[in-house]
Amino acid sequence: MKVLMKQALLAFLFLTLVCGVAYPAVVTLIAQAAFHDPANGSIIEGNKGSTLIGQTFTDPKYLLGRPNEAASNLNPASQEAKLEREERTKKWQQLDPNQDAFVPADLVMGSASGVDPHISVAAAEYQAKRIANERGISTEQVEEITRKHTTKRLLGFIGEPVVNVLAVNLELDQNG
Repeated sequence: MKVLMKQALLAFLFLTLVCGVAYPAVVTLIAQAAFHDPANGSIIEGNKGSTLIGQTFTDPKYLLGRPNEAASNLNPASQEAKLEREERTKKWQQLDPNQDAFVPADLVMGSASGVDPHISVAAAEYQAKRIANERGISTEQVEEITRKHTTKRLLGFIGEPVVNVLAVNLELDQNG
């Protein structure tokens, strides 16, 4: 019995060292070396937030992201989901009554997590004129800042280009 207890204790200690110390240490070292910024939360200088987590902006002078409520389990074809989309569309039209373009889908539909930091290029373009008017700068300046913070398709064909809302807003604040 003592031999079995001794073997069990040694196995426990060995596995604790391997699985609880060595493996996490190796993974942490690899992550820090190969993926330093994401491994540390992609914090923006000055602790202004993370590029990985969507921030809530409501002031018209900012690029606004997706609705921050997480997506519901509603059937997209249901009357309740349709009313939700119509209500969000009306809010966009009230925010910018001079805008006559179609409101991009990602501005009226919640993301799965509710903290999506990106919007589509179309959603950013939709807002550029309003932001320029609110800040007293040209639409071209807003579009240039947006382009600087647009992530291209992975490997040139995977996914869609997206705009990081927080990064754009921080640069807009720096430039007026």
